[in-house]
Amino acid sequence: MTINCKGLLIDLEQPKVMGVLNVTPDSFYDGGRYKDEKSILKQAERMLIEGASFIDVGGYSSRPGADFVTETEEIHRVIPIIDLILKHFPKTLISVDTFRSKVAKESIETGAALINDISAGKLDNQMIETVGMLGVPYIMMHMRGTPQTMQKQTNYEDLIKDIISYFGKQIALAHKAKINDVIIDPGFGFAKTLEQNYKLLNNLDLLKIADKPILAGVSRKSMIYRTLNTSAKEALNGTTALNMVALENGASILRVHDVKEAIECVTLFNQLKSN
Repeated sequence: MTINCKGLLIDLEQPKVMGVLNVTPDSFYDGGRYKDEKSILKQAERMLIEGASFIDVGGYSSRPGADFVTETEEIHRVIPIIDLILKHFPKTLISVDTFRSKVAKESIETGAALINDISAGKLDNQMIETVGMLGVPYIMMHMRGTPQTMQKQTNYEDLIKDIISYFGKQIALAHKAKINDVIIDPGFGFAKTLEQNYKLLNNLDLLKIADKPILAGVSRKSMIYRTLNTSAKEALNGTTALNMVALENGASILRVHDVKEAIECVTLFNQLKSN
């Protein structure tokens, strides 16, 4: 499975790592940490040196109950960061974490390479059509409601079947809009209880029926630190443990806050698979 990022073919048969760079003041783990050019560039450089294939820039926290951010404010946060990173590291493949078509369009026009949409087009009816016109890869995530309401929407007839059905519909819309490269993200922590997150991780391989690369984003999430009775700050070891499970169950991309450890996880996974 390959995806085309700005003319570069990325082979996802070999798992890749996506580093998270939030430029929001209220993200659950790194909120407010990267708020000036020096700290942003230092973190971007670190992730690239450690082996990240992509850097995912987000200007709207999607943690449960996150504050609403206007489209203007999101653009104001994200566009200068894309510009800054590409000015210093021009070959960087930047993914932009947004559910708004205007933000997506301006981001790609500034030089970003992928769009990562937590709503799979459901929060902006222009998004899928816009991504199709932009001709870039599209990461679509499973979620119900909005970041403000999603944790009240965890009742499923059958969790895995419902998620597969959701992706079937959204992938069909993406194909209709001529999006060539679709990646699916089951949305750990989004409209799912702690138990549902683990059921989903256990059955991740069932999502292969969609015939699309799978992105797993469990990094430092509450499904880890609530189970261990710790905190997001102390959840790196748990993240690595679950990242290996995700790889074993078919994930092609790990979206993480800690690139070095994720790359080590991928290296060990590849060694396991080669023997």
